[in-house]
Amino acid sequence: MLCPIWIYCLLSSLMCMWLLSNAQSDSGKPVIQLRLAGGKRKHYEGRVEVFYNGEWGTVCDDDFSIYAAHVVCRELGFLDAESWLPSAKYGRGEGRIWLDNVHCSGSEKSLAHCPSNGFGVSDCKHSEDVGVVCSKKRIPGFKFIRNQLSSDEGVPVQVEDVRIRATYSHRKRIPITEGFLEVKDGGKWRQICNVDWNEMNSRVICGMYGFPGEKRFNVRPYKFLAKRRKKNFWGFSVNCTGNEADLAECKVGREIELKGNRTCEQGMPVVVSCVPGRAFAPSVSIGYRKAYRVEQPLVRLRGGALIGEGRVEVLRNGEWGTVCDDDWNLKAATVVCRELGFGSAKEAFTGARMGQGIGPVVMNEVECSGFEKSLTECRFNSEALGCSHEEDAAVKCNIPAMGFNKRLRLSGGRNPYEGRVEVLTERNGSLAWGSVCSDSWGTMEAMVVCRQLGLGFASHAFQETWYWQGDASAEAVVMSGVRCSGTELTLDQCLHHGKHIQCPKGGGRFAAGASCTLTAPDLVLSSQVVEQTTYLEDRPMYALQCAHEEHCLSSSAEQADSTSYRRLLRFSSQIHNNGQSDFRPRAAHHSWVWHECHRHYHSMEVFTHYDLMNLNGTKVAEGHKASFCLEDTHCDEGIQKRYECANFGAQGITVGCWDTYRHDIDCQWVDITDVKPGDYIFQIVINPNYEVAESD
Repeated sequence: MLCPIWIYCLLSSLMCMWLLSNAQSDSGKPVIQLRLAGGKRKHYEGRVEVFYNGEWGTVCDDDFSIYAAHVVCRELGFLDAESWLPSAKYGRGEGRIWLDNVHCSGSEKSLAHCPSNGFGVSDCKHSEDVGVVCSKKRIPGFKFIRNQLSSDEGVPVQVEDVRIRATYSHRKRIPITEGFLEVKDGGKWRQICNVDWNEMNSRVICGMYGFPGEKRFNVRPYKFLAKRRKKNFWGFSVNCTGNEADLAECKVGREIELKGNRTCEQGMPVVVSCVPGRAFAPSVSIGYRKAYRVEQPLVRLRGGALIGEGRVEVLRNGEWGTVCDDDWNLKAATVVCRELGFGSAKEAFTGARMGQGIGPVVMNEVECSGFEKSLTECRFNSEALGCSHEEDAAVKCNIPAMGFNKRLRLSGGRNPYEGRVEVLTERNGSLAWGSVCSDSWGTMEAMVVCRQLGLGFASHAFQETWYWQGDASAEAVVMSGVRCSGTELTLDQCLHHGKHIQCPKGGGRFAAGASCTLTAPDLVLSSQVVEQTTYLEDRPMYALQCAHEEHCLSSSAEQADSTSYRRLLRFSSQIHNNGQSDFRPRAAHHSWVWHECHRHYHSMEVFTHYDLMNLNGTKVAEGHKASFCLEDTHCDEGIQKRYECANFGAQGITVGCWDTYRHDIDCQWVDITDVKPGDYIFQIVINPNYEVAESD
C-alpha cells in the first residue's frame, strides 16, 4: 500500500510544479477575468473573484496587500484601491480558490502577473476570501476587454460614460428625460442598436439618471432623425435584469457586427424615455404618481444632508419607526428611492450612518425583489429583537440633474462652504446675479441654501455680511421676504416677495449669508424619563423669587401674594444628541448673558418650550427653559465628556451624550395653578426657535 501512495504524492508534486511554472511563465501569461461579488453595498467594492479556465473562483487573503488591491482595482477600470478586507468580509465565495499567497508590487497590469502559488494551489478555506474597496473614480478612457464568454457568465459592461442625448426640441427642458442613449467608448460617443433592447435596460438607465421609471414614447420622430444622422454604433448589445444600479453592472449581450451605415439594419439607435419624480417634474401632471401613495406616504427619509438621502422611516400603526440594517441591501434601498420619486439607489447605508431615529424599529431582515412599488410590499420580519437605533438603515438615491446649484452661489467666504448668498435672476431681459435681503433671514432659509448647493446642512445664518467681499455687481437686492419651511429644494420655492422688493436696509453689508457643513447634531428627548419623573408640587411664592424674575411662572403670579402657593407640574428632561456632530450654542462666550439671581450664564435665550394644551390643541399653560447650562451629564460607553459649565467652561452636548435637567431645579416645570382638572396634552419642543441647525 505504501508504493501507490508514494507514487501519487510524487505525481501530485510534479503536477503542482507544472501548474506553478505554467501560471508564472512570461511567455504565456494566463488571461483572467475579475469581478467584485458578495454582500456588498457599492459597485466599487466586494469579494475578489477570478474567472479562469472556464470557472469562477476566489482569492485567499494570505500575503494579500494594498498593492495587490491596487492591481485588482485598476484591472477593473478604477483608478486605484482604497483598502482591502480579509476573512470573507463580503461573504464566503464558492468554487475553487484560484490564487493564494499573492505578492504584487502594484505595477502589474493583471492579478495573473503577480507571483503566487499558482492557479488552484491553495491551502485556504472560503472563510479567508479577500475583498477590496476601490476608488469611485474610473480610469479615463478605460476600455473593457471582453473574453469570448456568453452573457450568462456575468461579464460586466465597462464604458467610460453614458448619456441621454436630447433632440434639439428637448435640449432646454430640465430635467432631460428623453433622448438617444449614447455610451462613450474609446473616447467617442456611440449609439446602441435597439434590436435586443428591452424595458429592463431602460429601467436601469432611468434609475441611473434619478428617475423612478421608464415610459413609452413616440418612435416616429426618432426614426426620422436616425435616418438623417451619421451612425456610430457600439459593438455589443446589453442585457440588464432591471435591478442594476448602473449600466456598468449589466451583462454584455451578443456582439454586434459593425458594418458602417448598414449596422443595425433591422432597428435604430436606442431611445430612452423616463418619468420624473413629483419634486422634479416640470408640472404636477407629468410627475411620477403610480409608485408613490400621495394620499398616504408610508415611507420617508430623515437626517440626510443632501437631496435624496436619509434614514429610512416607515409609518406603521400610526407611528413612524425605523428599519434595522440586518440584510439591508441595494435592492431594498432602490425600492425606497423609486417609491419616493428618485432613481435607483447609489448606496444602502447601515449602522445609523444618517443618524439614529426614535420610536420603534418596525422592519427587520427586509427582502425585496427590487420591483415592489413600496418597501412595505417587501418581505420582512416585524420582530426586531436585538436591533437598536444604532443599526438604523439609510439610503442615498440617484437624483436628476436639475442644475439647482447653478442658480445660487456663496460669494466672498474663506472657503466654498460660506459666504454671502447670491441668486441668479432675470433683470431687464437678461440673467444677472443679485443678493438676498436679510430681514427675517434665519437658519431655515440657510438650510435650504446649503441643500440647494449640495453643501449639506447650515451651521449659521447671517444677517450681516460686511466681512465678506462679495461680487460688487451683485449687491443689488433681488429677493426679499424669504420664509422657508426647511423642506424646499431651492430658495425660490420658499415664500418670498414677488417683483416688488421690500428691504429697508438694502443689500451690501446687510445682505443674507450662510455657512454650511456636511454633518449636524440631532437632539432627541427621552419621553420615558419625562413620564417616569412627572409629579405635582405646591410651592410658596416666597421660594420662587428667582424663577419669577426669569418669567418661569404664569402671568397670574404678578398679582399673587408672597404667602400664596403655585401649583407646578415638575419633571426631568433627558436630551440626547443622536446626530453626527456636537450641539454647540450659536452665541460665542462673550455674548452669553449672566443671570445674577441663579448665578449662571445663559448660552441660548430659549432652549426648550413646555406647553400644556387641551384636546383641541389650544395652549392653556406654558413654560420654557433658558439654556443656563448645556453640558454632558452622561455619555454612552466609550465616549468622553467634552462640555462642562463649571468655571465658565465650554457649553454643548457631545454626539452620544445627553444633558439632563433634573425635576428639582428652577423652571423645570409648567405653572398649572390656573388650569382646571381634566385631560391635556403635554408637548415638549427642544431648540424651538431653531437657533442651532439640526439634521432632523
